[in-house]
Amino acid sequence: MKKTLSVSILLLFVISLFNINAVTTKKKTVATVSNTAIIAVYYFHFTRRCATCQAVEAESQKAVASLYPAQFKSGKITFKSINLDENDSKTLATKCNVEGQSLLILSGNKRLDLTEQGFMYARSNPDKLKQALKKAIDPLID
Repeated sequence: MKKTLSVSILLLFVISLFNINAVTTKKKTVATVSNTAIIAVYYFHFTRRCATCQAVEAESQKAVASLYPAQFKSGKITFKSINLDENDSKTLATKCNVEGQSLLILSGNKRLDLTEQGFMYARSNPDKLKQALKKAIDPLID
């Protein structure tokens, strides 16, 4: 009887340690996530692309990297090219409400669509595309 009682108390003690640890870990994770605002620039495309589509990707990535070198290097601002023909991209495309080629800037709950500017300026006037990206990203930076 004494042995059963001792084992039961020990078991309850061990279980309570796991519960306390789980609650503490959750709190730390939430605090860390909320303090880091990441600005993600996504270029969604298909496998087959024309010269303009390729220019939108290249010029946008180059502009983001040159406008914000420190934030780009640290990962605060990211640029990702997403191929919509790949199965791995379906979840992100659905989350971003994307069905076709798109140039998007996401930060928190903000979604900015620069697709039109991307396709209009990437080949003919890359500086205007760079200015449009700057105008969209600057207000999002802390």
